[in-house]
Amino acid sequence: MNLAEFLLLSASCYIGSSAPHPHAPQMPAEQNKLKYLFEPPVYAEVIGRRGENVTLPCILQAKPAHYKVKWTKLEPERPGPENIVLISDGRAFKRYGRLGPRASLRQAHAMDASLRLHRLQLGDGGTYRCELINGIEDESVAIALRIEGVVFPYQGKNGHYQLTFQEAQEACDEQDGMLATLKQLYRAWSEGLDWCNAGWLSDGTVRYPILNPRAECGGELLPPGIRSYGPKNKDRDRFDAFCFTSAASGSVFYVAGLFSYGQAAQACDGKGAELALVGQLYSSWRFHVYDRCDGGWLRDGSVRYPISTPRRRCGGMPEPGVRSFGFPDKTQRLYGAYCYR
Repeated sequence: MNLAEFLLLSASCYIGSSAPHPHAPQMPAEQNKLKYLFEPPVYAEVIGRRGENVTLPCILQAKPAHYKVKWTKLEPERPGPENIVLISDGRAFKRYGRLGPRASLRQAHAMDASLRLHRLQLGDGGTYRCELINGIEDESVAIALRIEGVVFPYQGKNGHYQLTFQEAQEACDEQDGMLATLKQLYRAWSEGLDWCNAGWLSDGTVRYPILNPRAECGGELLPPGIRSYGPKNKDRDRFDAFCFTSAASGSVFYVAGLFSYGQAAQACDGKGAELALVGQLYSSWRFHVYDRCDGGWLRDGSVRYPISTPRRRCGGMPEPGVRSFGFPDKTQRLYGAYCYR
């Protein structure tokens, strides 16, 4: 990452976290003034976890005689028709698209056009636009929705750098996640993710986060940051993946024993559960502070364990995280089992 990109990312992460400088240039008021909608604070961000309900605020300050309110999810990275979520005429509303079945208007009062999203999913994060249309007049406000979650690096059982872009997408999906965005990777890096292996992101670029520069990770002289390989060929080039997941609806628990992979699956089944996915273990580690010093099988055939309180006898690494033993022989190596129910 060059300096300009780093500064841009930093600015986008912290925008609105403090008041503007009193001598900063101001746009003329008449250029920004809204007639029908209240402008939300620039630092406003709605945060929710998967499975929760959230409200994206949009409040009218004046109500025309005949108008429509249109909610749209902005997806500039996906060319095509706009992703309309809901349209209302002030009396009734109609839902559209993938988000429509889980969308409604809050309607807490006569001037409330706020959007309710129910049972949040991983892909719901992004920027939403509330647009008021009054004849030929049109004005809008934008609201950001962030899904709270965790980014985890993932490689397949065949080793490092074996996944095309589509295979990376499928791998994340199979592990209860989705390919992470650059913003999600940046947040994870700012919270301590330091990883030497490059992985696909949802925009088709390949990057890796470095907090502690070292020779084996691109060199010691480069500054910390998100290192970038730029856009790569999605069909030909192969890398690892950075996956994103959020809170899971169930729970992860450990079954002690010395099991082969097949025996571990039977142990979970005997307790009305199944072997956990990698994303489910990361979710439990992140949201439930799961801490266990014992390696256990997961459904993809890997063996891992979650550490929230680092200590010498549990791998010796100073940072919390989910440790991995890779993909041991499923019949010859014996471990416990991490189950999900």
